Amino acid sequence: MAGVIPAMLRGLIDDAAVFPPGNAPLEAAVPAHRGYRQSWFAPLVGPLLVPQSRLGELDPGRGELRIGVVVDGEPEAVAPAVAALAPQVMVTHYESRHALDHLVKHFSGKAVYAEIPFGEDALDAVRPTGFTPKFRTGGVAAEFFPSPAVLAAAIHGCRRRGMQFKLTAGLHHAVRHRDPATGFVHHGFLNVLLAADAAANGADVDAIAETLASEDAEDLASRAKPLLGRPRALWTGFGSCSIDEPLGDLLHLGLLQRGAERGGDDA
Repeated sequence: MAGVIPAMLRGLIDDAAVFPPGNAPLEAAVPAHRGYRQSWFAPLVGPLLVPQSRLGELDPGRGELRIGVVVDGEPEAVAPAVAALAPQVMVTHYESRHALDHLVKHFSGKAVYAEIPFGEDALDAVRPTGFTPKFRTGGVAAEFFPSPAVLAAAIHGCRRRGMQFKLTAGLHHAVRHRDPATGFVHHGFLNVLLAADAAANGADVDAIAETLASEDAEDLASRAKPLLGRPRALWTGFGSCSIDEPLGDLLHLGLLQRGAERGGDDA
């Protein structure tokens, strides 16, 4: 049915409009996010990501607003800032680069995406905390873009430990590609969808890396179509300062069909 968001794509993209490189003003990001939540593709979009340092500026407007708090200050200051939010604001989770011991002290029992470096030691450290590992897949320099082999090892390592994972940065487009403006090679979120699904079904690191390295959009789309009815087993999704770019790619590849404009959840 046109306009239905399949299970594998639901909640795939957290709205990181206020973060680089988008840097949208918060007063513009909130109504834009509400627009997404009232669109035909509303189930594709997760919460609005808001820095801890800007919670005091947040004007949620009318109706419930779901946000994820990105901890960019002292962890002990988060609880008072959240307590001061308007009652219609619902915090779904927290994200942080802080050391794990600080996060355990202040966020134990909460939904937390802990940004960690790649490697087995980091995965071993985060597992007992109950937090979900978050990996950075892009940035302002080439070294922030992990190779397919490195990302594949992280995905495989999460599967072996029974953990999900989140990604951030560099994933605006569906298929792996080189940005002509910077020369950086970006991972594709469709590559990651397929790689994570393969990992969940027992694929080894080499097979996962091969999928991550593919730049064949037609092949990737044809492989994805039969799988779209499955919920994501390993990958929780990713934050993107653009919703329009990934949405456009999904439409172009035939993985979504545009539905009639309708009212969605105001969240």
